[in-house]
Amino acid sequence: MKIIETHIVPAIDEKIRLQEYAFSIFQTITTRSALKKAVKKGLILLDGQPASTSSWIKTGHRIDLLEEEKTSKKIFKFDLPVIFEDNWLAVIHKPAGLPTSGNYFRTIENALPHNLDQSTEFDALNYPLPVHRLDSPTSGILLVAKTKLAQRILNDDFSAKKIHKVYYALVHGLCDDEQINLEIENKPAQTMVMRLKQFRIEDQSYSLVRAKPLTGRTHQIRIHLEHMGNPIVGDKLYGNTEETFFKNKNLFLFAGGIELIHPVTTEKLSFEIELPKRFRNLARFEVR
Repeated sequence: MKIIETHIVPAIDEKIRLQEYAFSIFQTITTRSALKKAVKKGLILLDGQPASTSSWIKTGHRIDLLEEEKTSKKIFKFDLPVIFEDNWLAVIHKPAGLPTSGNYFRTIENALPHNLDQSTEFDALNYPLPVHRLDSPTSGILLVAKTKLAQRILNDDFSAKKIHKVYYALVHGLCDDEQINLEIENKPAQTMVMRLKQFRIEDQSYSLVRAKPLTGRTHQIRIHLEHMGNPIVGDKLYGNTEETFFKNKNLFLFAGGIELIHPVTTEKLSFEIELPKRFRNLARFEVR
């Protein structure tokens, strides 16, 4: 197995075990749980021998991190629009109707190797992985990591609210601008909502809104808009079942923008994509 990182223990004054010392010496391992997983897989060597978390560390010890063997994966050969790609990450346009990941074959995650180049970085993931999810009926921008370092930093940035996403939704009724603070599963959840346009269709009012989630709870935007009394058109879980004009239509929720700091180059990245045609076709119903 290939060595991808090496650390030589400098002069240390006190005895310390591997589990306390080594969780921060490698770029791609920054937590004790990640270190334990690597040790369990036999990926950590201490002076050339498989280490244990209880091994004692001494001055001059060599600690190696091995490359994990690639596992086989069934690839879903489905073409995806690639908005951006480099050696560390990618931004793709997810279509509606496919889950991001899960115990299925037809997922976006299984289609990524068909659409993206393998990273040449030393810590390349076996396969590119999404670092957040979009519900199956939601289309739009999806952020993908190609290396372990990028995956870790992007996950940390999401937790620290350093990555900002923008969604667009068509909702029932006239929606007011509002910051919604409503717990989801006993956890704080906040969404900023702004009405952009108003439509009148078959004597019913609808609004096009921009929603910025300040937290990342499951179904957050869908739940918050329903709580406002403005459920998203086509939402069969939280929405209005008395659809007429939009009967049997897909969920009108679209992830249209994202801003982040590149995990390696630290460049500010910003991506926005045009609203889908089904949104744009509503222009003839706009109330001006």
